[in-house]
Amino acid sequence: MKIVIQIPCYNEAESLPVTLSHLPRTLPGCDEVEWLVVDDGSADDTALVARERGAQHVVRHPVNQGLAAAFMTGLQTAIERGADIIVNTDADNQYDARDIEALIRPILEGRAEMVIGARPIADTEHFSWIKKKLQSLGSAVVRLASGTTVRDAPSGFRAFTRDTAMRLNVFSSYTYTLETIIQAGQSNIRVISVPIRTNPDLRPSRLVRSIARYVWRSATTIIRIFATYRPLMFFWIAAGAFFLLGLGMGCWYLYFKFIGEGAGHVQSALLATASIIIGFLLAMMGFLADLIGVNRRLLERVDWRLKRLEQELAPSPHREGRDG
Repeated sequence: MKIVIQIPCYNEAESLPVTLSHLPRTLPGCDEVEWLVVDDGSADDTALVARERGAQHVVRHPVNQGLAAAFMTGLQTAIERGADIIVNTDADNQYDARDIEALIRPILEGRAEMVIGARPIADTEHFSWIKKKLQSLGSAVVRLASGTTVRDAPSGFRAFTRDTAMRLNVFSSYTYTLETIIQAGQSNIRVISVPIRTNPDLRPSRLVRSIARYVWRSATTIIRIFATYRPLMFFWIAAGAFFLLGLGMGCWYLYFKFIGEGAGHVQSALLATASIIIGFLLAMMGFLADLIGVNRRLLERVDWRLKRLEQELAPSPHREGRDG
């Protein structure tokens, strides 16, 4: 059983030594534990520091591509290096590395294929009140869209089986955390949460530069993912809102027409007609998007099978030396 702990990094030369110093070299039930650092086009010495501090694998993007791209590069590299379980953690030492054992235990016991570390959000002092509420709201929306019971959707401390990693595809350039959970839930991958501990901040979050920006980026990500993975529900909710508006405006117009004042409220009739037409079009779009979603799921299944076939035909991964 081989574990690869991956760390997506961007300009983390200062914090990375602290993070690596806490990572385990051995874990119960595992024969090998290796570290993988993905340098996402850093302008500092992140890659050099990773090598000097003992990372067996260091992969570098020539330019910064974003957290989601670095995460996917890490998964692909870990698979190529023969990982049976892949653990993802952050470079800022936010998550307590001692909980990696708790993170992988459900996988080793066969109870899960993907495990998300749930932070003690309510007790995290450096999180503002509004950020705590937004985290809870975002996690609730992700649970609804994914059909899972994940308590902390934005958590980047997570573990995957090799097979699960091959099934994941991330299209967002902002973050991978929400999309992978929804995709896993829609793909019937067994996802669970385990409580974890966190460490004090080494630096301010780069994803949450301001509350307004965080809300906007998270909201747009959730809406796009919801439309992608639950299109029928998404478009029907929008269609229902327009149908209700049309019904309300129609009743308003009919009331005034009944009392002989309909001529002064023609605009209500026009708004009612337009709203009902828009609602009908959105409902039809929901049907079409659902059909497209079926095709997407079939393509994902084909992609997964091709990846498995490639791994079966590929030569055994080398276990010596370091990547460039």
